[in-house]
Amino acid sequence: MTLDEIIPYLPHFQAILNTCAALLLSTGYYFIKKDNHDAHKKCMITALLVSTVFMISYLTYHAEVGYAPFTGQGMIRPFYFTMLASHIILAALIVPMVLATAYFAFTGNFKKHPRVARWTLPLWLYVSVTGVLIYILGFHVYKPEL
Repeated sequence: MTLDEIIPYLPHFQAILNTCAALLLSTGYYFIKKDNHDAHKKCMITALLVSTVFMISYLTYHAEVGYAPFTGQGMIRPFYFTMLASHIILAALIVPMVLATAYFAFTGNFKKHPRVARWTLPLWLYVSVTGVLIYILGFHVYKPEL
């Protein structure tokens, strides 16, 4: 398969990755609350890997396709663009937060790790979930004009 053949499938793949990331983050949170550090670590490392694959896929897609205008009309537009704006801003902010949180965990700094993770987790979840909602609205409810 060529890149041109793969590109149309990337948004669907990205939605799957975002869904997986949200499930892994939630499961990792559950495990740390149950004091299961090993399972927590596995979930969070996997969430980081899944999100990295997502970012590569996302950047590849937008480098090839560019901007796809939202076709929804009426009251959905302010809702969609408000969600999109918050998603984009927090997606940019979450990257260094995730890296810092992971760094503290990998270096064994379990004084700083939970303090930063308390902020990182809900924002990372928000970005993952809104990413799926944006996909559903932009590719299924209001199909793009390609």
